[in-house]
Amino acid sequence: MTHTSRREDRRNVAIVAHVDHGKTTLVNQMLAQTGVFGDHGDYSDRVMDSGDLEKEKGITILAKNTSVLYNGPSAQGQPIIINVVDTPGHADFGGEVERGLSMVDGVVLLVDASEGPLPQTRFVLRKALAAKLPVIVVVNKTDRPDARIDEVIEETQDLLLGLASDLSDEVPDLDVDAVLDFPTIFASGKAGRASTEQPANGDLPDSENLEPLFKTILEHIPAPAYNDDGVLQAHVTNLDASPFLGRLALLRIYGGTLKKGAQVGWVQNDGTVKTAKVSELLETQGLERFPATEASAGDIIAIAGIPDIMIGDTITDLEDPRPMPPITVDEPAISMTIGINTSPLAGREKNTKVTARQVKDRLDQELVGNVSLRVLPTDRPDAWEVQGRGELALAILVEQMRREGFELTVGKPQVVTREIDGVLSEPMERMTIDVPEEHLGAVTQLMAARKGVMETMTNQGTGWVRMEFRVPARGLIGFRTRFLTETRGTGIANSISDGYAPWAGAIEFRTSGSLVADRAGAVTPYAMINLQERGTFFVEPTSEVYEGQIVGENSRADDMDVNITKEKKLTNMRSATADSFENLVPPRKLTLEESLEFANDDECVEVTPSIVRIRKVILDQKERHKVANQKRRQNS
Repeated sequence: MTHTSRREDRRNVAIVAHVDHGKTTLVNQMLAQTGVFGDHGDYSDRVMDSGDLEKEKGITILAKNTSVLYNGPSAQGQPIIINVVDTPGHADFGGEVERGLSMVDGVVLLVDASEGPLPQTRFVLRKALAAKLPVIVVVNKTDRPDARIDEVIEETQDLLLGLASDLSDEVPDLDVDAVLDFPTIFASGKAGRASTEQPANGDLPDSENLEPLFKTILEHIPAPAYNDDGVLQAHVTNLDASPFLGRLALLRIYGGTLKKGAQVGWVQNDGTVKTAKVSELLETQGLERFPATEASAGDIIAIAGIPDIMIGDTITDLEDPRPMPPITVDEPAISMTIGINTSPLAGREKNTKVTARQVKDRLDQELVGNVSLRVLPTDRPDAWEVQGRGELALAILVEQMRREGFELTVGKPQVVTREIDGVLSEPMERMTIDVPEEHLGAVTQLMAARKGVMETMTNQGTGWVRMEFRVPARGLIGFRTRFLTETRGTGIANSISDGYAPWAGAIEFRTSGSLVADRAGAVTPYAMINLQERGTFFVEPTSEVYEGQIVGENSRADDMDVNITKEKKLTNMRSATADSFENLVPPRKLTLEESLEFANDDECVEVTPSIVRIRKVILDQKERHKVANQKRRQNS
């Protein structure tokens, strides 16, 4: 009979929270206060966000792990390794959150002392409770001048109670009383201070360091459990790559001992058992990996030597294979077509990747480490349908490929529908919006146009209103730019997946049309000055355009073909009123995300390492008008 034991010198914990509530900053301080950076080590404010895009956007995209060797007062002389997994807060990266939670035995939930629990807090917390993981609540940023600590604790209790009640059917043995009996820590991650005593709103915690947090983790997060019969059982939860060792598999060991050079059983997702050799074993110390000779149950370790290993696979005993359950993630909600660059300017830039094989290989490579992504064939051999959890996740994939030197044609994001009980259904989102009171009417109108139904509205008494809507996921495509415009950049909007509902009908995304170049050539200031009353331009003087390229936004609802390359006729007469180029309105520069939001159904986005252009799918003006007339006749 197999007995379960616990590894008392280990703790495996995930830091979970909504975006920008301070997860990565808190992990920084945990590393600093346990000596990871050394006495004089320089470190950036958020060392765990190592990717360029993570640093630029200020968000965590990939779940990462680190470890701290804690030997403080609460360790009582026994050094304890605390493995910390820093998870994303965006629901778009739900696959990363689920993998992160599969490695740990408890979670530290960070909640902003002013903003309180927000949608992604609900998302990650629901995942943690479904896995029956104990929760430590950390009310962070208590020194914010607008902190409201009592209300935030009450909102967190309500959230935990609501989630526990919702999950009672899915998880029958979930102990609701235990869920509500959570320890609370008050912290300022930036200052590196935590306390069990509640400070006044706007004050720092009374402790000088994070010792109360470390103590609470040791007391409330259980030590890793393992089967003491010695049978090896380890689950692959993430993948990485090394220029020297090739593919690395990150895994949590649940039983037995894993040794460098050992012959092991490799159980793939389809149940196939193969023999494999562990050529290298790497343990995490602080932010770096170091070679190790063996690892035991409860450890989170990286291995090399199995080139085709995938997330969800199991490393186990060859004589007594025991596969672990597969890792499941939420279904994709948004899709877009990604293919080779088909514009007349394709391949003009040096050293770019332009072939269909290169694009397909890169998408296949993304599937290796991204369990929430799907790549499906289309009716064209040089384009593929890529499905993901949200618009942000897909836009970040395109941005990463652009930076790697790819030239792409990207279609407008579309919703992934399914048939439920014979009814065409679409994914829904639950959106929480915080806006100043004066923008209440504009936001309500904007959400109504996108088929959003308001479910709750609360006035905090601070001049801000919080609204909660249920809205079709496709209603949020292109929403963010309009929302920020309507609220003059002050509004905060966040959403999470909320199941499926019957198709809500047509949604009008754009009330403006496009200004479309009717010929190829270089943009002239003369043409722009004459056309600028028609709308807003996206191109600069002297830039090269082609027929069918979107050069601006029309102030009216329909598209307009324009000659933006027109030059002033030369005469030997001097003009009394010379062209005043100072009156030329500067063009609007669109980012990749803004371009994807702006594109209409008959438009797509050309992406190269140096530029992003919007274009019509059908470039030829006559052909485009012919197709539009046919559609009009069919609809009438």
